[in-house]
Amino acid sequence: SRQFSRIEQLLASPGISAMVIKTDLCNYTEYRIYPGHGQKFVARDGKVHFFINAKCDSLFHQRIKPVKLRWTQAWRRMNKKGKVEEGGKKKTRKAAKFQKAIVGMSLDDLKKKKAQKPELRQAREAAAKEAKTRASTKKAAKPAVAKQKAQAPKANKAGAAPTPGKAFKGKK
Repeated sequence: SRQFSRIEQLLASPGISAMVIKTDLCNYTEYRIYPGHGQKFVARDGKVHFFINAKCDSLFHQRIKPVKLRWTQAWRRMNKKGKVEEGGKKKTRKAAKFQKAIVGMSLDDLKKKKAQKPELRQAREAAAKEAKTRASTKKAAKPAVAKQKAQAPKANKAGAAPTPGKAFKGKK
């Protein structure tokens, strides 16, 4: 690691052209593999896997998913770690207001009603409420008369009051 930090220092100094090092990516961890490091594995189907070390090779052959190991890049990507400056949060678009017609009212009628002065609208609504209350009081008066007729005392078959002990018809 000391050697790589020296290379980074050289790259940072002005006037020196950057040396290009060909690196590969580990198939398991997605870490960079520098020349002279790593292990290659060629599967039966001819696919070449390049691992950074024997540990990654072993985990791959044990079929342990890299997403389940916290130190792999796959886990970091899955759990949204790192890369904070890239893009930031996605901007949410506000939905544009759109007015639809309601059942029993066309869109033009709705627009006219909105355009009316609030005082006129309130007066019209108050008149409608008053008419509703009148209608409801009229309806309430009719059932009250019917209830009074229904609540008239009913006479027993024998004409006497029922005995309190005879109401239960089960085993005691």
